[in-house]
Amino acid sequence: MTAAINLAAKFAQIHEHWSPRVVAELNDYQFKLAKLQGEFVWHQHDETDEAFLVIDGELSIELDGADTVHLRPGELYVVPKGVSHRPVAEQECQVLLIEPSGVTNTGAAGGELTAANNVWI
Repeated sequence: MTAAINLAAKFAQIHEHWSPRVVAELNDYQFKLAKLQGEFVWHQHDETDEAFLVIDGELSIELDGADTVHLRPGELYVVPKGVSHRPVAEQECQVLLIEPSGVTNTGAAGGELTAANNVWI
């Protein structure tokens, strides 16, 4: 990689909600951009934490057995591995996700919102 990654330009290429797209890798971790709107499925990642950094908009992350976390632009939250959670965005929200390569966005829950892995923009 010989150029900086322009996140705004990359977000402009995303036209679907809940479909993370890889923009960079660091060792075994991927940096993924996603546009979110509405309610996602309850799911968990048994093998890894998952980081959400809100770039634009607002995101709530409902946590099983704990208070909901509300994020605004510039705020970061790490969902610990094994914690059941559900992201919810009332309006479209842009996020940067940081997680190991190969993580399925819906965990073992599956369903129609399961996105293809390792899709680069």
